[in-house]
Amino acid sequence: MRHQNSVFHTVLKHVPWRAFDRLVEAHGADARVRRLATRDQFVALLYGQLAGAQSLREIEAGLASHAHRLYHLGARAVSRSTLSDANASRPSEVFSALFAHLVAQAGRGLRRTIGEAVHLIDSTGLRLSEFSADWARFSDGVCGAKLHIVFDPDAEQPIDAAITPARLNDITAAQALPVAAGATYVFDLGYYDFAWWARLDDAGCRIVTRFKSNTRLTVVAENRVSKDSAILSDRIGYLPERLAASRSNPFQVPVREIRVRIASGKILRILSNDIDAAADDIAALYKRRWQIELVFRWIKQTLKIKHFLGTSENAVRIQVAVALIAFLLLRLAYATQTTVTGLLAFTRLVRSNLMHRRPIDRLLDPPPPLVHDQRQMCLAVFHN
Repeated sequence: MRHQNSVFHTVLKHVPWRAFDRLVEAHGADARVRRLATRDQFVALLYGQLAGAQSLREIEAGLASHAHRLYHLGARAVSRSTLSDANASRPSEVFSALFAHLVAQAGRGLRRTIGEAVHLIDSTGLRLSEFSADWARFSDGVCGAKLHIVFDPDAEQPIDAAITPARLNDITAAQALPVAAGATYVFDLGYYDFAWWARLDDAGCRIVTRFKSNTRLTVVAENRVSKDSAILSDRIGYLPERLAASRSNPFQVPVREIRVRIASGKILRILSNDIDAAADDIAALYKRRWQIELVFRWIKQTLKIKHFLGTSENAVRIQVAVALIAFLLLRLAYATQTTVTGLLAFTRLVRSNLMHRRPIDRLLDPPPPLVHDQRQMCLAVFHN
């Protein structure tokens, strides 16, 4: 019978191990390491993500229960104390750089012209243990962090991410992220900053967001709208020249104000620096923001960042990076099969079959029938 690798082994094949080893060496991650190499740490944490483990104890027990199969994975059993120490001290940059490498690898297959890429930006809160110390202190007895993601809705994957303390404003995190020249950026009121908008505009980016209720527009032109459309008005104008008595507004380009009525009856004032596109197209771009909300929900519920395995900033950064890497690896594995429809359904099947020796494209097949040894059956009859 032909040997069949486990489902976990198949998922691990999508890890760019040469790049991983270079990152480990570049960051000195294995310097003076005696017991747990960075590769073993990564495999253990990835197992925890895919298996749904909610503690270091579950990861330790899960790997120990499959000790006879770890050799074929190039992995080893780990103790929770050793894994905890590695999460606290091993450079988190190794894992964030591996995530960036996987994003770039996936992006090579996306052929687009300038202006076609859409980037959705948003953040979600992560509740942390009260033992997370001062780095994540939000208020008395409450600690938290924010996961900021730049999401490509066409590729259906995150393309950049950052972790910050919960007390940090969204716009501060966005200003530290790289800007993709020519892309369309879609975001909500948490990123309302004229200086950052000016930076995006200078890079040739299209901006789609909302007006604050108290932001005035000096109208210079108005486009006609259809009476049958959800678009109520389409005006072109300029934002206020000054932000305060002593501070001028650096974003002095014509912008669109598109008022649209959504299904709930609420009226939105959408802002864009694209004065040529159809108003319906711009409104449709803003509507795509819901896709990143689904991703946050999917990551929190399916991958394990709801329960954190460590309290230090470094441990949290490593766990979130591995969760995002797991997301990308699952997408890569999902693309190699055609029997399961939907990434969520595929992820659940991977979890339930993780250490079973099954082809990745046969996860829906019933388990093979038990093969009875006729000699054992004869012996059983003889003894009876």
